[in-house]
Amino acid sequence: MASLEQYKAKRNFRITGEPSGKRRRTKTKTSELAFVVHKHDATRLHYDLRLELGGALLSWAVTRGPSLDPSEKRLAVHVEDHPIDYASFEGMIPKGQYGAGPVIVWDEGTWAPEGDPEAGMKKGHLRFELKGEKLKGAWNLVRLRPRSGEKRDNWLLIKSRDDFASAKGDVLEDEPRSVRSGRTIEEVAAGNGKAAATPARAGGTRRASPKKRPKAAELPDFVPPCLARLESEPPTGDEWLHEVKFDGYRIQAAIADDEVKLRTRTGLDWTDRFGKTIPAALAKLDCASALIDGEIVVLGENGVSVFSSLQLDLSEGRTSRMLFYAFDVLSLDGNDTRGEPLFYRKEKLRDLLAGEDENGPLRFSEHFSEAGDVVLEHACRMGLEGVVSKRADAPYRSGRGHDWIKSKCTMRQEFVITGYVPSDKAARGLRSLLVGYREDGRLRPAGRVGTGFSDRVIRDLQQRLDALRTKASPYDGAAGRERGVIWVEPDLVAEIEFRSWTRGGSIRHASFQGLREDQPAREVVMEKPEADGKAARRAEDKQKSSRQPGRRSGTGIALSSPEKELWPDEGITKADLLDHYAAVWPRMERFVINRPLALVRAPDGVQGQRFFQKHASPGMHKAIRRMSDPEDGEELLLIRDFDGLAALVQYGVVEVHLWGATIDKIEQPDQIVFDLDPDEGLGIEDVRRAALEVKEKLDDLGLPSFVKTSGGKGYHAIVPLKPKADWDAVKGFAHDFAQALAEAAPDRYTATLSKKARKGRIFIDYLRNGRGSTTVAPYSSRARKGATVAMPITWEMVAEGVGPDDFTIGAARTRSWLQKKDPWADFFDKGKPLNRR
Repeated sequence: MASLEQYKAKRNFRITGEPSGKRRRTKTKTSELAFVVHKHDATRLHYDLRLELGGALLSWAVTRGPSLDPSEKRLAVHVEDHPIDYASFEGMIPKGQYGAGPVIVWDEGTWAPEGDPEAGMKKGHLRFELKGEKLKGAWNLVRLRPRSGEKRDNWLLIKSRDDFASAKGDVLEDEPRSVRSGRTIEEVAAGNGKAAATPARAGGTRRASPKKRPKAAELPDFVPPCLARLESEPPTGDEWLHEVKFDGYRIQAAIADDEVKLRTRTGLDWTDRFGKTIPAALAKLDCASALIDGEIVVLGENGVSVFSSLQLDLSEGRTSRMLFYAFDVLSLDGNDTRGEPLFYRKEKLRDLLAGEDENGPLRFSEHFSEAGDVVLEHACRMGLEGVVSKRADAPYRSGRGHDWIKSKCTMRQEFVITGYVPSDKAARGLRSLLVGYREDGRLRPAGRVGTGFSDRVIRDLQQRLDALRTKASPYDGAAGRERGVIWVEPDLVAEIEFRSWTRGGSIRHASFQGLREDQPAREVVMEKPEADGKAARRAEDKQKSSRQPGRRSGTGIALSSPEKELWPDEGITKADLLDHYAAVWPRMERFVINRPLALVRAPDGVQGQRFFQKHASPGMHKAIRRMSDPEDGEELLLIRDFDGLAALVQYGVVEVHLWGATIDKIEQPDQIVFDLDPDEGLGIEDVRRAALEVKEKLDDLGLPSFVKTSGGKGYHAIVPLKPKADWDAVKGFAHDFAQALAEAAPDRYTATLSKKARKGRIFIDYLRNGRGSTTVAPYSSRARKGATVAMPITWEMVAEGVGPDDFTIGAARTRSWLQKKDPWADFFDKGKPLNRR
C-alpha cells in the first residue's frame, strides 16, 4: 500500500528540512503501530492525521481538526503517504516549498486497527483505537461516495461514543501545544522564540491569532464573460480540459472585503435574488478581493443541476438549495489574472476554495483531462446537459471565441416567446408557446412548444404574457398570419430543450425548461454547431499568432502574460526567458530532447511558491510529451523540439532538470555527473580548486570531462559515456570515485550527504547518477537571485576565475559567450564506454 513517490515529487530535500523518506520499516504487531497528529499552518491552518501502516504513514488532512464530540463529523481528505520518520518532524517548512509554514506534533502515540486495516481501507471504513496524550478511545474513518467530477479522496473522521468522547469544550483550543516541545504553532513560526502576542485563555494556553487579510484592491469593472462555441463533438488533444456543463445561471461574483455582488452574464446585479447564504460564504473566503466566474444551480435527486428547479426556487424566494460552482477567477487580491493560462487560474481558484465544506454552498468545478469524447459519453450517461472543453493554456477572453467549446448531449437553447395558443380547457390558460430567433435583424419562427409546463408555470406565464399582448405579429409572411394565436411583444426568453431541427428551421419535440431572465431577447439567435470547428480553431489560432505579443519566432507556442516577471528583482519576464532559450537552443537541443525531465515551476515568479514536478498534470500542452517508464509504468515527461521547451516556459517552468539517459536507451546512461556542493562557510576558491582536482583525477583515469557552472554555489563536472553500462554500474563508479577523493583528503571532501559530514567540506554529489535522479540541464535558468544560468564553459575558464553564478539571463557576458565557439560541441563524440577495472 505504501508509496512515497508523490511525497518525494512535491519536495526539494536540499531546501526543506522534512525527512526524505529513506528510513523504512514494517511492523508486524499492530498494537505498536504509531500515530501522530501534526498541526500545520500552511495556506490555511489544518491538522494532519497520520497512521503507520505498511512501512509508511497513511495521511489525512483534517481541515477543522479532530473533535471528541461524536456528533461532529470532520472532513478528512486522504493525501499522499508520508515516510515513517515524518512522525517526529516539527519546525518550519521554508517559503517556496510545498506546504510552507510552521508544523508541530500536536499529538502522538499508538493506534490499533479493528480487523484487517488494508481491507478496511479498500472497503472505505477504518475502525481503530488511539492511545495518545490528547486523543484516546475508538474512532472511525469513513470514505464518502465521490460526487460527479470529484477527484479528492474525501473521508469523515468520527469519534465513537465511549468513555473518551465529550461534547464539552474544544480539545483543539484547550490544548494547542506540541506534545514534544511544548511550543505553540505561533512560537514555531516566530523562530522558536517567544510566542506571538495572543490573548491568554484560562489554563495558561493561548488562542491562535487569525490571519490578517490584505486590504481590498480595486476590482476591474464587470467583465463580459468568455462564452463557449457549440460544436458537434468535443475537441481532442492534451491541451484541453473538460468540465461539466451546468444547467443554471451564469454568475460573476465580485468580492471586495466583506461586500459581495452577484452579476448575471449581462451585468445585472442579482445579489438579492440569490439570498444571503452564497454571498456570506463568498465574503468569508481568505482574500481581500476577487472576481470569480461560475454558475448558480440547484441539484436534483441524482446530483445533476436542473434549471427548472432553480427557476421554481427563485419564484418562491427559496435559496437554501442553491449552490455556486466556481470554474474561473479573473482577479485575485488586486492581481488581474485574465492574461494567465487557464490551468494557472484554476490552481489559484482551487487554493482559494480549499478550506470549503464539501457540503457547503461553494463548490470548485473540477475538470477532466481524459479524451473529450470519453468525458462527453460519461456526461450523457449521467443525464448531464453536456461538457465545456477549454484550452488549458489560454487566457480569459470575453466573447465567443474558440478557447471554450461546448458539446451537448441534448439540443437546447434560448428562444424568444412570440405568442401562445390558448387552451380549449377553461382551467388551463395556454396550450403551447410560439417561439423564434433572430436572423439578419428579423425574427424567424422556430415552431411551437407544448410540453414542460406545470400548472403553476402556466399560471405565471399566462400572467406575464397577457401583459405583453399585441395585435401585430412579429413575423413576416405566412407565419405572421397564423390563426388562433395570441401574439405578444417579443421580450421574454425561454430555455427550450428539443430533439432536432427540421429542414424548414423549426424545432421538433420541444419542451419548456424555464424563462431566461439573464438573456436579452435581441441577442437570441439560432445556435448550431460549426460545420468545421477544427478548421475554424486553426484559422483563429493563425490569426492570433500574427498579432499576439506572446508569440515568439521559432515556435508555435503563444505566451500568456509574456511581460509577467518571473525574476521580479531583475525584471526578467516570461518573454525574456523564452528569448534566452531561443538564443541557446542550437547548443541546448541535443542535451534535452528525448530525455525524461523533471521541472521546477514558479507560476507566480521565483519569489512565490515553487513546485518540483516529475509527472504530467492536467493542462500540459501537447508539445510536452509523455511516456510510460518501462520499469514501473509511471508517466515521464519529455520534449522533442523547441515548441516543447517553449511550452515549458508557458507552463511557468524556471528550471529544467534531466535524466542522464535518453528514452531509447533509458537503462544505459550516457554521462556521469559530479556536483561539487560546498558547505556554507567555504569560498569560491575552495570550490574552484576542487573542480580542477576532479578533472585531474578523471584525466588520470583516461576519462574525458566537461564542466558547467551550476548557476548556484558550485560546478558540475560531467563525463560523457557510450551508453553501454547500466545505472547500477554508473552509480557505483561515481560513488567509488567520490569516496576515493574523500578518503584522500578527508579535511576537504566528503561523499556523505548529511549536513554534519559536510561541515567545512565540499560534498562530491554522486547521487545524481541513480536511475530517476536528475541534474539541471545545460543552459537552463535557475530559480535563484540574479536569474542565473547553468552554463557550459571550459576548464581554462574555471582556472581563470569564472564563478558558478557568473552567467545570467540577458547579460552582456552571457550574450558575448554565446557568440564564441561552443565548448561542448564534441561532448557526445568523446564518450567512452565505462570500464571499472
